[in-house]
Amino acid sequence: MDDAPITIRKYTDFDEIKADEYRYWQSRPAHERLDAVDEMIEMAYALKGWKIEPDVPRLQRPFIRLPVPWR
Repeated sequence: MDDAPITIRKYTDFDEIKADEYRYWQSRPAHERLDAVDEMIEMAYALKGWKIEPDVPRLQRPFIRLPVPWR
């Protein structure tokens, strides 16, 4: 079990939450951020009911393409 102290924060503004989240992820080392991205990709695949093959390269293109109005 993790013995790190628990911190509870109370926010009044969504922008404040996002800024704090951004600061947190910028404070983490690169390998930890990449591990988090990999975990999110695996979760997205699982939600779609897909299985990631271990030896297949990933991140070759976006998961879903969305039209952008400024192009």
